[in-house]
Amino acid sequence: MKGRKILIILIVIFSVLLSSFSFYVYQMLKSPNILVEKEDTYLHIYPGTTFDQLQDTLFQRGLVHDLVSFSLLAKYKGFNQSVKSGRYMLKTDMSNTEAINLLRSGNQSPVNITFNNVRLVSELPEKLCVNIALSPEELSATLSDSTLISSYGFNRENLISMFIPNTYEVYWDISAKELLDRMHSEYQAFWDEDKRNKADSLGLSPKEVSVLASIVYAESQQHAEELPRIAGLYLNRLDKNMALQADPTLVFAIGDFSIRRVLNEHKEIDSPYNTYKYTGLPPGPIRSPSIAAIMGVLNREDHNYLYMCAKEDFSGYHNFASSLSEHNRNALRYQRALNQAKLYR
Repeated sequence: MKGRKILIILIVIFSVLLSSFSFYVYQMLKSPNILVEKEDTYLHIYPGTTFDQLQDTLFQRGLVHDLVSFSLLAKYKGFNQSVKSGRYMLKTDMSNTEAINLLRSGNQSPVNITFNNVRLVSELPEKLCVNIALSPEELSATLSDSTLISSYGFNRENLISMFIPNTYEVYWDISAKELLDRMHSEYQAFWDEDKRNKADSLGLSPKEVSVLASIVYAESQQHAEELPRIAGLYLNRLDKNMALQADPTLVFAIGDFSIRRVLNEHKEIDSPYNTYKYTGLPPGPIRSPSIAAIMGVLNREDHNYLYMCAKEDFSGYHNFASSLSEHNRNALRYQRALNQAKLYR
């Protein structure tokens, strides 16, 4: 009889313990434990982060209500051995199971990178790395890898043309090599058969189109409607083997982008970017051309213009001319306006 009582007591104790354990397991698996009574937020896990470091982040930011249960389940699922970097959206009242499954899957939320109006390759890292884990220093080092750049079919002078200004969706933890691979892929997608055929009809390669488009864009950033007309003018000069005589190329050659008025002394600089001294296109773009500028070249306006000059009203528009005498009259009006406004540089 006594032994039976002991057995019953043991069964009761075991049942209580089993119920308690089952309840705890249920809570650990199903109950809200992430961002309890808090708003949705992003968790950024840097490449190389260990599970211990992740636990510290979860605790310090107050993202997990019960860190012990989270850690136990994470270890049971093997997540502690394979922490994946990325940007993950944690939602209000997520369970441990939901959160760990998300982090284990690597199903991160992408980010957008946007860049435009880039003059030099050296400016790209700061613009591209704004929303991603990659540091500008690391990207800069990769952009200096001549062997890698050559593998994409580019060199130091024309590399910037590989970066088509736009908004791109990428993963937050993208590596420098992956980012360049993506930009090269986007470049190839942009230069589809139709665009390549248009370039070929102009006697230009896609890279040469980008060089010319960079000059066209520099000449008229304010008024996109002028881009095809300016492109037609420069293509007319190329067809006649005339020097482009584009002031923005001189500014690029000098490296002083504060210059507002190109003087005769500037035209003496010995540089392949001096389109007053050398005919043909310079060796690379003088900035990253906009898509509108590239399309302006590919859809150039057919006309007889060979000269242009900024309008004397400083509107950003240009006066176009087919003859030098007409151009000189336009230029004189503009020079007088500059002198009156005291814009010497």
